[in-house]
Amino acid sequence: MISSLRGRVLVAAGSTLVIDVGGVGFQVNTTPALVLASRVGEELSVHTVLIVREDSLTVFGFGTRDELEVFELLVGVNGVGPKSALGVLSVLSPDEVAAAVHREDDAAFRKVSGIGPKTAKLIVVSLAGKLAAPAARAASAPVASGSISDSVLAALTGLGWSEKVAAEALDETILAVSEADAASVPTLLRLTLARLGPAQQGGRAR
Repeated sequence: MISSLRGRVLVAAGSTLVIDVGGVGFQVNTTPALVLASRVGEELSVHTVLIVREDSLTVFGFGTRDELEVFELLVGVNGVGPKSALGVLSVLSPDEVAAAVHREDDAAFRKVSGIGPKTAKLIVVSLAGKLAAPAARAASAPVASGSISDSVLAALTGLGWSEKVAAEALDETILAVSEADAASVPTLLRLTLARLGPAQQGGRAR
């Protein structure tokens, strides 16, 4: 079992990373947010799971242990394969998955490509009691460290948003999320991208 990888990023594109570990390039399937937060040539550590099929050996990797644990729970649900589980974590954070399950809100999962109403309901039923209730948000506004916010801001400007628009959206996101989410580059990037989404056409640099 490959439980983690640490090495230099060779490729970061789409939903795939290639990480050089001791001269061997491991292809890792992951969330777009982690890909966007990764930089070719820089070192990266990911939590991984190896999915074995008759005709393939596929590594899935995540920036946090929580994401990995939720992924493993999702693939244990009947009808949810690794790609669908990865799709869920590309749209929802672990806290959001837990919150949806506790609210019995299957609609949260129906917005994931490839997951229909029946499977969404099955996810809620199957994960009931397996996820801790989301931690209460701090009363005061969480603060992301400079390196984390700088990394997210760099990723956003690299995607085409102006620094001003990206910084404003990032500040608003940090004020709205939990301390745990604000401390994770992939999660903070994904949540900021979601906030920018509706205003993408007008707010993007040209």
